[in-house]
Amino acid sequence: MPDLEPMPTDWQRALAIVAHPDDLEYGASAAIAGWTDAGKTITYLLASRGEAGIDTLSPRDCGPLRAAEQIAAAAIVGVDVVEFLDHPDGVIEYGIPLRRDLAKAIRRHKPELIITINHHPSFPGGFLNMADHRNVGNATLDAVRDAANRWIFTDAGEPWSGVRWVAVAGSPLATHAVDVTETLDRGIASLKEHAAYLAALGGPMAEPEGFLRTIAEQTGERFGTPLAASFELIPM
Repeated sequence: MPDLEPMPTDWQRALAIVAHPDDLEYGASAAIAGWTDAGKTITYLLASRGEAGIDTLSPRDCGPLRAAEQIAAAAIVGVDVVEFLDHPDGVIEYGIPLRRDLAKAIRRHKPELIITINHHPSFPGGFLNMADHRNVGNATLDAVRDAANRWIFTDAGEPWSGVRWVAVAGSPLATHAVDVTETLDRGIASLKEHAAYLAALGGPMAEPEGFLRTIAEQTGERFGTPLAASFELIPM
């Protein structure tokens, strides 16, 4: 029996908040392609430009390159608004400045659904998660409540209490999934747009076709479809 439930579809606006360029492309973007095809509006918000992500490029050169790759990747799955907060890649801190920036964006975009990166200590399979992901994910969860409280960050826009769920991509505690049988190819193409990053990365994660298809097949077995993307859905 499938152990993942279908993601809700009764929403129109989503805000995807992650730490780096490429975070959304490792699985979530195939689901995002299906949502934008259905007429939903999705905006990307990145805490950094990924400027410390390529060992052979200085941050000054790497940041603009990775930001451009992210914008191209987003366009493939129907997302045309990509914003960057310019927190420092690799040392993004959980704290009031990050929560303020995220709450301000939530108030401005007024999403019903927030999509974010895994905030748990590890990924499925036990692989250690990195601090940027944990800090941005946890700050996102807190910023949803911050955005709804008119007495917090009073200089950051009018309160917004309309976030109904946070969907955590790459979570080891996945509860829901989306059928990506028709959109996985676009998800793969979106990851391929991070060409400079993938070339420097090496290893299995640098092979978008094999890496993403294997995960989608495994998730599909749990969801009852050929291919699927999983999320931990947290009601707010």
